Amino acid sequence: MIASENYTSQAVMEAVGSVLTNKYAEGYPKARYYGGCENSDIVEQLAIDRAIKLFKVDHANVQPHSGSQANLAAYNALMNVGDKALALGLDHGGHLTHGHKVNITGKLYNFSHYGVRQDDELIDYDQMRDLAINNKPQVIVIGTTAYPRNLDFQRAKQIADEVGAFLLADIAHISGLVAANVHPSPVGFADVITMSTHKTLRGPRGGMILCNANIAKKIDKAVFPGSQGGPLMHVIAGKAVAYQEASTEEFINLQKNTVSNAKVLSEKLQNGGLRLVSGGTDNHLILVDVTSLKLNGKDAEDLLASCGIIVNKNAIPYDNLPPTITSGIRIGTPALTSRGFGHKEMEKVGEIIVNVLQSKDNMVIKNALETVIELCKEFPAPGIVVR
Repeated sequence: MIASENYTSQAVMEAVGSVLTNKYAEGYPKARYYGGCENSDIVEQLAIDRAIKLFKVDHANVQPHSGSQANLAAYNALMNVGDKALALGLDHGGHLTHGHKVNITGKLYNFSHYGVRQDDELIDYDQMRDLAINNKPQVIVIGTTAYPRNLDFQRAKQIADEVGAFLLADIAHISGLVAANVHPSPVGFADVITMSTHKTLRGPRGGMILCNANIAKKIDKAVFPGSQGGPLMHVIAGKAVAYQEASTEEFINLQKNTVSNAKVLSEKLQNGGLRLVSGGTDNHLILVDVTSLKLNGKDAEDLLASCGIIVNKNAIPYDNLPPTITSGIRIGTPALTSRGFGHKEMEKVGEIIVNVLQSKDNMVIKNALETVIELCKEFPAPGIVVR
């Protein structure tokens, strides 16, 4: 139930496990630095075309090896070293690559950070505007890794335009929701959109950059030769498969179910006495404050792991505990929804989580593990063929 994890289809895994892993294809379709790339050109162009159609954008670069490398390349295209940028702080739900001081992005660029309000734990767009006016950043980043609410891309665009900044939307977590029109889209607002391809999008582990036509050449040069060498052609093949799958009605329904499952689970957790950051969720993830249960995030993670439920400890806004301990846990519904869990099963999962965290009792944990095993047998992981 880690919010950043999901199950790909068997077709995606077959593409990633294909002979394309053997081919070097530095460059881009019809502009390679190696010979024998005719088939690589077909595969990559197919992925590009499908991405453009899926997200309704001008240009797509499908080569980034991860969402993190997509961000680094995008910054490289939009800024010079030392330029100013503005993003959500890691401790309030942002990402390491949004300019945290221990990350290369924080060493190369001069980031400042906005946060969430303390009273309702929602992004403080007024603070974003104030910091943008005072700091005059070259780039404003709107994107999260531990934020359970929808993002206001239009408001962020208004702020970016007011100070003459590029707007970069990092939709690593919500890319599948955006593709299925379950979450508002940054298309038409953001100059550049970065993402992971393996979370809600259900593709292989990788990244992608979408952008407006006027900066397409800058983006492509920033990926290759700016920050990467040879693309992973087998992974790009998997991306092409995933983008086609994401255009289907089945995928759209899956994303709708992912969100509705999260709402059902959040209601069950709240009714069981757990405090949820921001009071609930609009997307695929839930951030739980476990301190009222006399637990920290690490303890809660370990307790749930002992009954077969895997979540991750996670900082909550204004957290007083270090990131190795934390005051919260992050829970996601993408993987269980891909397995076929519905509202009834999510209520059962919510009941297990509440009982285990509240009781901390060995017999409760034992009974919970048995229920978890039964559920896993009833809803086997997709894409895995047992031979």
